[in-house]
Amino acid sequence: MGPKPTVASSGDLYRSRLDQILDHRHELFRLAGLIDWDRFDHEFGRFYRPLGRPAKPTRLMVGLSYLQHTFNLSDEAVVQRWIENPYYQWFCGCEYFQHELPCDPSSLTRWRKRLGPDGLERLLAATIQAGLESGAVRSSSLERISVDTTVQPKAITYPTDAKLYLKALQALVRQAKRHGLTLRQAHTRLAKRAAVQVGRYAHARQMRRMRRELKRLKTYLGRVYRDVARKVTGDEVLSRRFAPLLGLIERLLTQERTSKNKLYSLHAPEVVCIAKGKAHRPYEFGSKVALAVTNREGFVLASKALEGNPYDGHTLTTTIDQVVAMTGVEPERTYVDQGYRGHDYAKTDRVFITRQRRGLTPTIRRELRRRSAIEPMIGHMKADGRLGRNHLLGAAGDAINALLVAAGHNLRLILNWLRLLVAWFLAALMGSSAPSDTAHEPWNPMAA
Repeated sequence: MGPKPTVASSGDLYRSRLDQILDHRHELFRLAGLIDWDRFDHEFGRFYRPLGRPAKPTRLMVGLSYLQHTFNLSDEAVVQRWIENPYYQWFCGCEYFQHELPCDPSSLTRWRKRLGPDGLERLLAATIQAGLESGAVRSSSLERISVDTTVQPKAITYPTDAKLYLKALQALVRQAKRHGLTLRQAHTRLAKRAAVQVGRYAHARQMRRMRRELKRLKTYLGRVYRDVARKVTGDEVLSRRFAPLLGLIERLLTQERTSKNKLYSLHAPEVVCIAKGKAHRPYEFGSKVALAVTNREGFVLASKALEGNPYDGHTLTTTIDQVVAMTGVEPERTYVDQGYRGHDYAKTDRVFITRQRRGLTPTIRRELRRRSAIEPMIGHMKADGRLGRNHLLGAAGDAINALLVAAGHNLRLILNWLRLLVAWFLAALMGSSAPSDTAHEPWNPMAA
């Protein structure tokens, strides 16, 4: 069933409303008035069925998702902090202060799965509209964008062959016991000892002995895999239940060092290995994300998680299409780095690549130098947002996290802009009431 509208109880009539207590100049209070919350009720109605238990209010779930990715909080932390912060409650649509949890933290997970990446694109579009209404981003900035790609690391351990073989064997034995299968030999004790020996020999630089133990560990996994495959062959129900795990283990046993589309994690098979040429981190394991920001303010207009490890130039058309879908404006100038040489965008005269010399006016040359500002924006999304480590499951989780991280980054920029406007307003009041001999002195924000 769709979200149930909130109705004030009789006890709330004797309490003070939040709008009578809170500071109306606070940035979160002002941001709540810039977002069109009714739009979410209208657009998300198709994701709910007419029967069943009433869902949580849409503004509550959208507000919690915004707050979570704006202030880099987990599902549990944002729900707990919601009880303590009245500005959080007002932002999520509460009229009176609440003393109970708004929802279970797992409700956020189910809500994200219900909407999916297509539905959560509306959250990013709403932040762009709020930025335009607040003045944090100009409408002319939508026509000049900078595009780049980055890696969204997945929440997995650093993959090694020994770890993968041992975890696959343990998962297979665990599932076989759960379904009552009697194995000829589990090899769990011997496999664990072999995995320990692999680490010891690798630390001692005894590579021949390490490879011998690694081969033994792979042999144990192969024995259990073939034993389970024989026992579930004649049973249709067991074959269907074991098919995903057996498929991953078969993929793990057949892959070699030079194989493509290798398996790096059992619980996240979509993870790919991406080399970005960084000295401190040669390889990163996760998904590639294409980002498009305004060239002037660094406002995110598109954030798309890509499957596999495509060439950067072959992702430009997809990124610009998302910009057009989010803003309704086709960029006149797109600034990219040299990794986009040979891109797939049809309008090549609108794409300007770093170190380009021909066909540049002074304005375009200045904006092209500004393209590198997207790098610290990506750094902020990784350090201040949740792009540095993605905990959501599956390829859909990669796309969802990329969209919500972009929305949180935009909201941080809007909050900083609103906070700065209040400081300017107070400075103007202080300047108008100052004596005439100090009226022309520059305002020092640190002193204010």
